[in-house]
Amino acid sequence: METKLRNGILPFAIVTFIYFIVGFLTTVNEQLQAPLKFTFLAEAGDLKNTLTTLISFFFFLGYLLNGTLASKWVNAFGYKNTILRGLMFMISGLVMYLCSSWFGYKYPHFTFNLGNAIIPYGFIIFILGSYLMGTAAAIIQVVVNPYVASYELPGTQSVQRLNITTAINSVGTTSAPFFVTVVMFSGISIANIEIRQLLLPLIALIACVIIVTLVTRKLNLPDIANTRAAAGEKLDRSIWSFRHFALGVMAIFFYVGTEVAIGANINLHAFELADAGHPMTFFGKTDIFIGGIDLGIHALLSTLYWGGFLVGRAISSFFSKIPARTQLTTTTILATLLAVIAMITQNLWFLVAIGLLHSTMWSCIFSLSIKGLNKYTSKASGVFISAVFGGAVFTLLQGGLADVLGSWRWTWSLTVGCELLMLSYALFGSRIREKDLIN
Repeated sequence: METKLRNGILPFAIVTFIYFIVGFLTTVNEQLQAPLKFTFLAEAGDLKNTLTTLISFFFFLGYLLNGTLASKWVNAFGYKNTILRGLMFMISGLVMYLCSSWFGYKYPHFTFNLGNAIIPYGFIIFILGSYLMGTAAAIIQVVVNPYVASYELPGTQSVQRLNITTAINSVGTTSAPFFVTVVMFSGISIANIEIRQLLLPLIALIACVIIVTLVTRKLNLPDIANTRAAAGEKLDRSIWSFRHFALGVMAIFFYVGTEVAIGANINLHAFELADAGHPMTFFGKTDIFIGGIDLGIHALLSTLYWGGFLVGRAISSFFSKIPARTQLTTTTILATLLAVIAMITQNLWFLVAIGLLHSTMWSCIFSLSIKGLNKYTSKASGVFISAVFGGAVFTLLQGGLADVLGSWRWTWSLTVGCELLMLSYALFGSRIREKDLIN
């Protein structure tokens, strides 16, 4: 039986901290793309970029295949038990990463051929772990988003609470690139990294998540009334019959697609520019590519991109009176302009700046999509989370396009298209039809 939540801060804080872990490990997964390209995929030939982006593809495949399953678990077992299941999947994924690293270290020559590409079996184990990590993130987000959006914290609106939670999530995404660089690989040049350097950091991460799981089991995390169907209750309508929700799912597909593609692939584009001897300046003075590029510069690009999310979400958490539709319209227009300028000038700092604008888009799209759904909310959240699979599609599509074109430069046109589609949702698709209002 569901209990009515008191407006205390503790349940909100617990869910937000777990969301921090999701953000941290999601970005760790992305940031391992470049190091694994130079270790596992050093002999992958013309398929290097495509195979590298499979790491993100399999991560977000977990969202596609298991988002709706998670919403069923919420209805059957409640929010707390579903989060615990998600944490168990997270532990399993980290264990697979550990097995992959150990296998790659002990048996580096155990490989198979795909055309002219030589692929270690350790890489296959890693992408399976990536799938489990994506499944864990999907399950937890199915809980976090409706929980935070529906939690009645005095003096706040839905999009504002989501911005607060996602700001904490961004602390994780911002710190993750330097965790990979400094802790996992000790800040050494990317040309000198070894797969065995992953072993001890992964063991530490597994231990941390186990502790969080045990603590969460002991804590009180009550359900929120009227956000999920009762056990055995049959819903009268298909969730897809709500037009503003269905179009919101499409919008989030394109949003996560371009959000993740920039965060995951900007590093790979930077390597290309370095190899071509293309100079790049920071604030018009610092030539950061002098003498070549190392992993630290890549961490800087990614950290500043995800850092933009942190700053933007921290600022937008004070926007108690600016409607979500207005925020989404403004940010998508500006992000489109930055992406176009980045392609024309080949200056990656314009792509980095998009992080500041992307920061509030998730909260805006989610709050607009579930508005007025009431008992359909938890089911809607599961379907909505499945659309995060866009992160897999566009990351892989962009990697393949880079291989075909021989350059990353014009592949950012995918970002332009995604931003324009989100703009159309803000202007037209998010409006609720009268027949979709539920009393």
